[in-house]
Amino acid sequence: MEGDYLNQLFRISHLNVDDALRIHAAPHEPHQHDYETLIIGIQGQLEHFVDFKTTIIEAPLISFIAKGKVHSINTQLVNGQFDVWVLRFKSEFIAETVFQLYASYHNNANHLLQKDTCFDRLSHVCELMNHEMAVPSPDLSVVRHLLSALIIMIESERKKHSPSDQSTAINQNETFINFLKIVEANFRRPVGVEFYAEKLFMSARNLNLICQRIMDQSVTELIETRKLTEAKNLLTSTNKSISEIGFELGFNEKSYFSNVFKKKTGQTPTEFRQEMRQHIS
Repeated sequence: MEGDYLNQLFRISHLNVDDALRIHAAPHEPHQHDYETLIIGIQGQLEHFVDFKTTIIEAPLISFIAKGKVHSINTQLVNGQFDVWVLRFKSEFIAETVFQLYASYHNNANHLLQKDTCFDRLSHVCELMNHEMAVPSPDLSVVRHLLSALIIMIESERKKHSPSDQSTAINQNETFINFLKIVEANFRRPVGVEFYAEKLFMSARNLNLICQRIMDQSVTELIETRKLTEAKNLLTSTNKSISEIGFELGFNEKSYFSNVFKKKTGQTPTEFRQEMRQHIS
């Protein structure tokens, strides 16, 4: 039972050539998880469907799939090689650190890195975690610290190769990260900018200024983006009606929800659902 509990909080897998061939031969239907997934690619290639688009990315790479995101992965050998670590964990396992991943990978799940000595450290840390989880009574606090260190290393590597990336500012701005946390807990509610500003003990104007500086979007636009991401998930993974989904996300009228969805995506909710179901089938 203890092993089951540990695996609910944290799991790590090391995928080799045989694993890649097995995954490649299996069906690749888009799906969701109730945990976070961090992929560290040392060798090989991934065809990754996430954020409702397909990207082909070759190692060395980092990919982060937040819980609830619809995604699928196909694997491909490169020069006959494949070496990928897959880490799955509950967000509460490293609640403070995981928001660095949310901030950096919110709009782009995949990042290419450079093969160098610093990148090699990531594999070494994964090996340490894998070894700890393999012992009869793994020390979860050791794994937690190693995972937090791994995420810090990933951010260090990513910033070196994307020095002008806006997410650098995100990670330096505690207010914005706290805003993201509050959005995640409340985006389904029909509340506005004032609600979030009060939660952060600041004015709506100042919160808007922070969001504009970091993401070049207003508070309202960021909340709508989160709502629409969830709407896409629900349209893809459930049979709920358009009205039900709109109401669940705080839109009181179906027409308003449909208008906002089309304005942001270029498709009506029905058109998007049909396209995704054709893609999945």
